[in-house]
Amino acid sequence: MTTVHRTVELVTTALRAAGADPDRVARLRVLPDAVSTAAAAAAALDVEVGQIANSLVFDSDGVPLLVLTSGAHRVDTGKVAALVGAKRVRRASAEFVRAATGQTSGGVAPVGHPAPLRTLVDRALAAHDEVWVGGGVAHAVFPTTFAELVAVTGGKPADVG
Repeated sequence: MTTVHRTVELVTTALRAAGADPDRVARLRVLPDAVSTAAAAAAALDVEVGQIANSLVFDSDGVPLLVLTSGAHRVDTGKVAALVGAKRVRRASAEFVRAATGQTSGGVAPVGHPAPLRTLVDRALAAHDEVWVGGGVAHAVFPTTFAELVAVTGGKPADVG
């Protein structure tokens, strides 16, 4: 019998509750090796780096901000600060990420957090029919779409790169 990590169970439960496609949720994969970078995830899944949706937590004037961005580019924190009306947006510490999400850096999922996070979803992800995102631990990923990410997170589509 395979044991599923508790965090992965929280994520799949949250996805179902938010109305994610059950067939995609069922395709969640727990990989043999951690895929904590977009390049590692793309290689493990045999997809383009741009199809990987990095779940990045930022400290936005002391408040957590989740940015789901294409693995093909970097987030422009100045642009993101302007989008959310913050004085400063910076990469969050591991402790800040854990407190905000209940998950560790490198495997953060877009859902399954102790409380909903303000979320921006990179419009570049819309260029792909299917994207892959973290499942709550560094070994887990699941397929979704740009539209579904926006819907399940209550996120705002944005140009973040």
